[in-house]
Amino acid sequence: MTAMTRWEYLTVPLLIHATKQILDNYGSEGWELVQVVPGPNPDSLVAYLKRPLSAA
Repeated sequence: MTAMTRWEYLTVPLLIHATKQILDNYGSEGWELVQVVPGPNPDSLVAYLKRPLSAA
């Protein structure tokens, strides 16, 4: 039987003026961008990220 990948998830507010820097920082920690959606106000965005759980 094949082992199934287990994931951990993170939601991150994105600052419009620093979006690339924020995503690059999380990407360097192994986080993969899943989706970006509008935030609670018109000037904000929220990123949903995932990465594989390390074996415990």
